[in-house]
Amino acid sequence: MYKVFVNDKPIILTDSLPKENKYKVYLFKNLIVSEILDKLTSNSINGILIFCHNLELSKELFFKNFKIISAAGGLVLNPKKELLFIYRNNSWDLPKGCIEKGESIETAAIREVEEECGIFNLKLIKPLTTTYHIYNRNGITLKETHWFLMTSDYNKELVPQIEEGITEVIFKNMKAVKEALKNSYANIKLVYDTYKEG
Repeated sequence: MYKVFVNDKPIILTDSLPKENKYKVYLFKNLIVSEILDKLTSNSINGILIFCHNLELSKELFFKNFKIISAAGGLVLNPKKELLFIYRNNSWDLPKGCIEKGESIETAAIREVEEECGIFNLKLIKPLTTTYHIYNRNGITLKETHWFLMTSDYNKELVPQIEEGITEVIFKNMKAVKEALKNSYANIKLVYDTYKEG
């Protein structure tokens, strides 16, 4: 299954229908991408489920409808097991950014977390998940973000990257994380849930 978010509403590509489903079901072969994007952006539906006979091929064909931007970011733990969050555009988020030409996904993830948070001594633990979201900025774009679990024992002042619209960088304990996720994005909740599942 793949989840692609549009305004925090999911497009779920799947080759098995769930027993309980709250979204309208479409067959991939009958799909008109512009129509479903219109419905999701106009608030007439809260999400859709697309049934695919061949999931990987369907994903590839679906993604061909968009300009794709690859990004990388991190869910960072400190020695107290607190999680690093940034505050940008009136929402709590995790640090991430675009992968530069010739750069590995892992290098990009570390660089972006360092740049956006003013943090160092980052260690990659493992890949967590890949999230997808569609937005319209100079054309319809699909952002594919590769997330990594990281640790850092950096204990100096964290510095938000103001030029990227980040106004706060903070480590949050689990209680504060749950509160922050109420004012965050569906993709960030997905990253956190993946981390919690181990």
